Amino acid sequence: MLKEHKGLSAVVDPLVTVKGVEGVKFDELVNVELGDGTIRRGQVLEAEGDTAIVQLFEGSSGINKVDAKVRFLGKPLTLDVSEDMIGRRFDGMGRISDGGPELIAEKSLDINGAAINPVMRNYPNEFVQTGISTIDHLNTLVRGQKLPVFSGSGLPHKELAAQIARQATVLNSDEDFAVVFAAIGITFEEAQYFINDFTETGAIDRSVVFINLANDPAIERLATPKMALTAAEYLAFEKNMHVLVIMTDMTNYANSLREVSAARREVPGRRGYPGYLYTNLATLYERAGRIEGSTGSVTQIPIVTMPEDDITHPIPDLTGYITEGQIILSRDLYNQGLQPPINVLPSLSRLKDNGIGEGKTREDHASTMNQIFSAYAQGKEAKSLASVLGDSALTETDLKYLEFSDAFEEKYVNQGYYTNRSIEDSLEIGWELLRILPRTELTRISEELIEKYMPEGK
Repeated sequence: MLKEHKGLSAVVDPLVTVKGVEGVKFDELVNVELGDGTIRRGQVLEAEGDTAIVQLFEGSSGINKVDAKVRFLGKPLTLDVSEDMIGRRFDGMGRISDGGPELIAEKSLDINGAAINPVMRNYPNEFVQTGISTIDHLNTLVRGQKLPVFSGSGLPHKELAAQIARQATVLNSDEDFAVVFAAIGITFEEAQYFINDFTETGAIDRSVVFINLANDPAIERLATPKMALTAAEYLAFEKNMHVLVIMTDMTNYANSLREVSAARREVPGRRGYPGYLYTNLATLYERAGRIEGSTGSVTQIPIVTMPEDDITHPIPDLTGYITEGQIILSRDLYNQGLQPPINVLPSLSRLKDNGIGEGKTREDHASTMNQIFSAYAQGKEAKSLASVLGDSALTETDLKYLEFSDAFEEKYVNQGYYTNRSIEDSLEIGWELLRILPRTELTRISEELIEKYMPEGK
């Protein structure tokens, strides 16, 4: 039987305190009825003795402490799931927002999920093609991996996120592929961009979209990524689908976490973020992976905007510890007009070696990747030297590397947001660029591969 409590002890937006409670549990759902009959939903954030602290999803403005009635519902926040979620749009709390009919739910799942037993994890080793050369060839995404994108304010991470959502696929697989897209604390204009792009390109037909707007209560942002990951886990591990989860922007999520922490008067950590920020982010990122006994998988691409382009900021810093690499957007490349402005040198995919090679991509993938990395790095060094001493200080080989660097950025990196390149396309462009260099400089590629893919006289 549900118990009703009259009156609140304290209200500190978005938190309310209720005394005289019994048997209340952490994460339990709560209904707070105002004097005019309006119901606001909340969740137990802390329960100790006869006192419960409740965080409200709609905020606490207008609440009269004396008249309010509180009902504890005895269950956590859940998401109704069904295969019919694909092609639908939801708000940050999992409510349908596309004007379509209600779902006929197959089941209702706790959005907090459960940690994957490490013993039951399968190692990620299958190539995911995004259609973007700088990722597929040089920083390969593998099924079951978590590979964040580090961006900066004003950089085109939303265009990159939409491009990946449109183009991503798992090669040589018969299982269905789906994208779960979670937009966290974005503006109305950004939301319209994603909605229009997904609708016009048809990407919505294989996507489940959750959108939390910047003017929604901050507390809802803490639920949005959990909603998305719950939907992804259902499709992956119960419907055996390959699911790619794109979450943008995790900085908005962390800022909401800081806001709630400040309201609870917790001792702040680095830059005001709570000391448990690492643990909290890990509970989200570690929900990616593959499980023995299931052909499905959850692959994550969280997008993090770095305040003041500072990669040592707590959010990207901790994200880098938890995840398996990073894709970094460059403001310098963006100012040059490159699309997408991915800087491949500091970018990294720690699992790329497991998803490439003969039978997965192509036999020349690893060696051309290493050669291109080396050549581009030497080209950037030559450019720095030339800016100080002039081109006359460069050797003939340095000038070739300089030419390679410029051609690499213009022909390889600058592919645009609506060009979908297969891995074969990316490899062929790589070989074309390597022709700029003397054959004696191709020290990271075997003679057999050079003769096969770049024969003399052709």
